[in-house]
Amino acid sequence: MAVNYFKKIGARRLLIMIMGNVFLGMGISIFKLSGLGNDPFSGMVMALANILGFSYASFLLVINGGLFIFELAAGRRLIGIGTLVNAFLHGLWPLLFPVPDTMLLRVVTVLVGVIVTSFGVSLYQTPNAGVAPYDSISLITAKSRPLIPYFWHRIATDAVCAVICFLAGGIIGLGTLVSAFGLGPIVHFFNVQVAGRLVKDC
Repeated sequence: MAVNYFKKIGARRLLIMIMGNVFLGMGISIFKLSGLGNDPFSGMVMALANILGFSYASFLLVINGGLFIFELAAGRRLIGIGTLVNAFLHGLWPLLFPVPDTMLLRVVTVLVGVIVTSFGVSLYQTPNAGVAPYDSISLITAKSRPLIPYFWHRIATDAVCAVICFLAGGIIGLGTLVSAFGLGPIVHFFNVQVAGRLVKDC
């Protein structure tokens, strides 16, 4: 069964998905290095975990578990090997980048991190080899509302996380805002211009 599953995905799509997760892990590392705020989802989880008295890691498991149930119910087609790769690969990415020591470099770091993260999200989502529970939300809502471009769905989910993070007393920085309103459009751009072309006819 596993052999048939991987044959169905295809080596090319599998490779694109893995490379997407590599870029995604790199982008998150660069983004966090700026020190100008976490991405909306991570910020929300940290803030809620602090209020409820959980550690970040344990509460993240709870949140992802709940989102996975939603993904299983509303978007089972989005579950696959990519879901597991996304969950485990990012923590293995070593921090190989120098710490920016000026505000200008920190802002540039945020912008580079958001672009690289968006590129990674696009590459790992497009092959349909499985996505993380949180990322599945915007894909599920985009499928149910096809007249609304994907990037608005992504902006909506990131913005909701940013608002919850703020209301829960979490830190909202420049990086959080850029991530909340920038990921959607940039991911959409890479979907059309890069990832969509890479997986075409494969």
